[in-house]
Amino acid sequence: MAQPVKLGVVGGHRGGAFRRALAAFQERVVLTSVCDISPEVLARWESEYPQITTYPSYDEFLDKSGCDVVYIATPLQLHTKQAIAALAAGKHVISEVIAATTLDECWRLVEAVERSGLVYMFAENYCYQRPNMMVRHMAEQGLFGELLYAEGAYIHDCRHLIFTPQGELTWRGVWRRDTPGNGYPTHSLGPLAQWLRVNRPGGDRLVRTVTWMTCQASTSRYALDRFGPNHPAAKPGFFKMGDSATTLIETAKGALIVLRVDWASARPHNMVHYVLQGTHGAYLSPRSHHEDPLIWLEGHSPGVSPGDADWEPLWNYADQYEHPRWREWGATAREAGHGGGDFFVLQDFLDAIEGKSPPTIDVYDAVTWSCISPLSVASVRGGGVPVEIPNFKQSAISLQPKAEC
Repeated sequence: MAQPVKLGVVGGHRGGAFRRALAAFQERVVLTSVCDISPEVLARWESEYPQITTYPSYDEFLDKSGCDVVYIATPLQLHTKQAIAALAAGKHVISEVIAATTLDECWRLVEAVERSGLVYMFAENYCYQRPNMMVRHMAEQGLFGELLYAEGAYIHDCRHLIFTPQGELTWRGVWRRDTPGNGYPTHSLGPLAQWLRVNRPGGDRLVRTVTWMTCQASTSRYALDRFGPNHPAAKPGFFKMGDSATTLIETAKGALIVLRVDWASARPHNMVHYVLQGTHGAYLSPRSHHEDPLIWLEGHSPGVSPGDADWEPLWNYADQYEHPRWREWGATAREAGHGGGDFFVLQDFLDAIEGKSPPTIDVYDAVTWSCISPLSVASVRGGGVPVEIPNFKQSAISLQPKAEC
């Protein structure tokens, strides 16, 4: 049996949530090192894993840790720079979301991966949740017919995460202060893109997008209530990101994708808001954990449309259409975190490193989904103007200026 790959974590806080997934693959991967700027975070890792080495400096981590793989779990503003540095150091990369924050970063990341010949995988774990994989499996078999419309939303009150207890801005707070538009699109878009087979042979492509957002009110109210009227964040206009943003995306085949992001409004967490509409059926995710996901399929579900068509639970089709990987690995995946997503992300990443398959969510997916964030900024600043979405499948290297002969 091959030796397990040596994995190093950069970003010990979020990286800690990946420990359960690592435990499921002890024969294939071993944790050797952790990098974080916080001594307290490093101390917690050393206490649990006394055999590892820890580093406060990312450069030192890359130079001395000896890891084969870098798992990037730092604030999103750092992902591209750290991924490119890891690839340049000869290390495979698995990166948390989003992959890049500007179009320039998107292109530079694609170029770095292409030049390196190493494995880069995007850790968009929402793609692997059980209902999302089951709907994907059903869509691939044509049960929904032609796919016309898809909707996704990330609605999660994270206001407590944008401030430290002392009232200073965290990286999330800085992101909200400086970045209008849709700053966190991939949890919503990733599963939809897979259902529509974006970037896949015979599939679809994202071609144009526009974003509108509300004014900002909830975050300043939160700052006022918690830190008082003299806190800068309590003032109107401090945060450029509105409470809620809606993004529309047009595809090459004429489908429409609608995304909503809202991590400022006071309401229960809506982790898995998804909709799919095809010519022969539709899917609705649950509104809360009290409900089942719903489906209606022409010729399978109760009634006819128009007429007496009625929804039924998605799970009515589990015996026939459960995704094969969930059928095989579901019990183990549930224990690994993020609705099973962390397990399958790591499994696919290790398979790619071992040459069993290409990365399931590769760098082209990563930048195609992530670029919606900087494009939304351009759209909002332009007053809701539509903007073109680059085709990152065109080689970043081939687009470089050619040397004169």
